[in-house]
Amino acid sequence: MKILVLNCGSSSLKYQLINMETEEIMASGKYERIGEKEAFITHKVNGKKIKIDNPAYNHTEAIEFALKQLINPEYKVIDNLDEINAIGHRLVHGGEKITESVIIDENVIKVLKECTDLAPLHNPACILGIEACKNVMPNKPMVGVFDTAFHQSIPKERYIYPIPYEYYEKYSVRKYGFHGTSHMFVSQRLAEIENKPIENMKIVTCHLGQGSSICAIQGGKSVDTSMGLTPLGGIPMVTRSGDIDPSIVLYLMKKENLSVDEMENILNKKSGIQAISGLVPDFREIEAAANEGNEKAKIAVQNFEYSISGYIAKYAAAMGGVDYIIFTGGVGENQINIRKGICEQLKFMGVEIDEELNNIRSEEKLVSKANSAVKVYVIPTNEELMIAKETARLIK
Repeated sequence: MKILVLNCGSSSLKYQLINMETEEIMASGKYERIGEKEAFITHKVNGKKIKIDNPAYNHTEAIEFALKQLINPEYKVIDNLDEINAIGHRLVHGGEKITESVIIDENVIKVLKECTDLAPLHNPACILGIEACKNVMPNKPMVGVFDTAFHQSIPKERYIYPIPYEYYEKYSVRKYGFHGTSHMFVSQRLAEIENKPIENMKIVTCHLGQGSSICAIQGGKSVDTSMGLTPLGGIPMVTRSGDIDPSIVLYLMKKENLSVDEMENILNKKSGIQAISGLVPDFREIEAAANEGNEKAKIAVQNFEYSISGYIAKYAAAMGGVDYIIFTGGVGENQINIRKGICEQLKFMGVEIDEELNNIRSEEKLVSKANSAVKVYVIPTNEELMIAKETARLIK
């Protein structure tokens, strides 16, 4: 069975073709700057990376061109598109109506549209990707794997907000959580590495990237997570504010005469670590500037580390202890000093990171000392494989 996994952004498209018999990635790639004349695709196959400049003014054009690369005679991996058995979509927000992976039908698209206000940066792009696939490969079965689904096990007293209860009843305003596919994958992978039943493990997973979230996983289930109603909540991210005093929003809107849309743009795209540092929204450059003595960049990094360590401590309390901490995502897998800075603030919990073991990037490895009370792992995430597995399970 061959599954095509798609992750659609507002102006980008990531894809992988996976052979489920071997779990091998047959080909992968990313289309960037969709909607512009300068759009280009980077296609990876047989260890080679091929960059092609090709205008794509919408997601249908991008998906059509990406599929052509899979059957391109120069480096094809399949003879024709009929060999693709199904398409798995990474979807973000299904509200309370969709609580698990599903076969995509008109009702699923309707729910995605209804939840657009809850994920304004993500759901519209997901819908574009689904509609594009219907145009390019009609009647091909499609599965939606939702970021929110893994967190449906969070107890009500932890997902409810202390605002008038009627807003939960009328609008389903509550904590949903995101990055569920990633948190689920790395926690299950840890159980495999440790050769222990996940039902007996207390884990805190740290998915740190452009968007970041922390998750408490007890017995293989999410029992709390940092993101909330939308992917804006929780720890500060590269361009997102994370949790702040809600009165700040009202105060700034009054002072600056800002509209709701303008304020939303500030919180999602002009806040976070890059806002404190005053630098470009690239964590590598911000950290490098901090190491070179840039005071604002240093404060930004410290703010990030402090928030994460605080959530880990909170979740240790929520689970009555923690056995493992996992770092994953672009920042979690690659920023050595960030991992070190977070763990050093957790010494009171007996966390002891080994600097030599921690000197790795994008590698699956135990990075804590032998005497550490909590084992610390770096485990590269593989959301695409998780999506492919869910897709294969459902279409069978």
